[in-house]
Amino acid sequence: MDKPFAITLDVGSSLANKTGSWRTERPVYVDLLPPCSNACPAGESIQQWLYRAEDGGYEAAWRQIMADNPLPAIMGRVCFRPCEAACNRGEVDTAVGINSVERFLGDEAIARDWAMPAAAAATGKHVLVVGAGPAGLAAAYHLALAGHTVTIRDAGPEPGGMMRYGIPAYRLPRTVIDAEIGRILSLGITLESGVTVTDVRAALADGGFDAAFLAVGAQVGKRAYIPAGDSAKILDAVSYLHAAADQAPPLLGRRVAIYGGGDTAIDAARTARRLGATDAVIVYRRTRGQMPAHAIEVDEAAAEGVRMMWLSTIARAESGALVIEKMELDETGFPQPTGEFTTLDADAVVLALGQETDLSLVGGDPAIAVDDGVVQVGADQMTGEPGIFAGGDMVAGDRTVTTGVGHGKRAARAIDAWLRGEPWRPPAQAALAAFDRLNTWYYSDAPATVRPELDVARRISTFDEVVGGLDESNALFEARRCLSCGNCFECDNCFGVCPDNAVIKLGPGQRYQVDLDYCKGCGICAAECPCGAIEMVPEQI
Repeated sequence: MDKPFAITLDVGSSLANKTGSWRTERPVYVDLLPPCSNACPAGESIQQWLYRAEDGGYEAAWRQIMADNPLPAIMGRVCFRPCEAACNRGEVDTAVGINSVERFLGDEAIARDWAMPAAAAATGKHVLVVGAGPAGLAAAYHLALAGHTVTIRDAGPEPGGMMRYGIPAYRLPRTVIDAEIGRILSLGITLESGVTVTDVRAALADGGFDAAFLAVGAQVGKRAYIPAGDSAKILDAVSYLHAAADQAPPLLGRRVAIYGGGDTAIDAARTARRLGATDAVIVYRRTRGQMPAHAIEVDEAAAEGVRMMWLSTIARAESGALVIEKMELDETGFPQPTGEFTTLDADAVVLALGQETDLSLVGGDPAIAVDDGVVQVGADQMTGEPGIFAGGDMVAGDRTVTTGVGHGKRAARAIDAWLRGEPWRPPAQAALAAFDRLNTWYYSDAPATVRPELDVARRISTFDEVVGGLDESNALFEARRCLSCGNCFECDNCFGVCPDNAVIKLGPGQRYQVDLDYCKGCGICAAECPCGAIEMVPEQI
């Protein structure tokens, strides 16, 4: 439910009958699911925390986010904003800058050192989390709040997974990662870094754990066979970005080709520019429209001088040059070779063809099914082995930070129920608040605030953060652009337009009720509700 609770009047049949049999419909206040929340892989109650931020209640808004997502400052930088793509405000002018406000709130929490919520009473149960990426951290956070003892084991020297070793610092500063992970660990979670779990069943038994959540990231770069001479320099993007994050990047030369079309390819190309490449070229076998990389990343890379070779593939690599074959799309949209070749000068090739997960830790358990490189789980994230759950990159789904956080939250709640011997049920969802329910004539145009960006000249010579955050006035403006789709925000329209004075104000945060002794069922209140939070329902006879 988004916004304070709704009240539906039911004053009893004796009063309702006084209006006469000619009233065929009555108004009912409803709470619908906003499209932003529906689109959020982390399951955030976006409209609710925007509502709290509208009046400057920033800490309350942050705490509302933290009920679902313990990484708002990180998410406010790296999430690709499916909530904004779904936002009904986009039909009026531009979508609400939800991600911008979330980042502002996350940064405020770090700057002001807002305290974490208190954990529940200790349950005596101990849960093992394998992997300290977004899914593992989110699961550990929610499990600790539920009162369980949590140990995280991670193979890396520092926690964060691909947030630390795959996302470059110009997108996600390490100080932000450290602050939000440190806050999670402050709940009493034990972190064992540099520990690789090779057999999860043995780890459970040896450590006396009651359940496990597996969140091993996709940190193995896919390889491709490219005919190459002995002197050709070819490496994978995952290793390259990891080395750059460790401040020990390999020397690639001045001319670097990146083979692939995803966000990792974009990150590798932009990183190469910052490490001194005068020419960074992305070679991709399809068109830009088919490129899986997000458009905003492609645009930022192009602004930094990264070149794109669409409909191209690497035929072979030689010392200092690549042989590129031109491709063309067939009638199904699949790229086909043309037999036309050209040469591209390149000192090195970075392969960004996707990532795979090392699933050896579950390889010895026949109850844990693996299909097409991912672990099979149920709606509760549990594998075929009771008590062993999995999420993040090692299960089917989008490989994003936001999706990982959502998997961790869902798994933690399912693990909590399983440990307590209770059935897990997915939360009920209300009907979607569609755009056609809104009365948008009540809203004036107010385009979203554009976040400041670092000058291009400074970007390619530093790993300083490219996209800046909003200040308090801009964040407040963005929060107030929310249309409150499908949920009452106490605008008083229904109270003001009712010709029979049948709408009763119940006080701040309590909304309204309708006195059916006076309501004639004219429907003006529903027609004039800006956010579509009133429905006319048939009168019961």
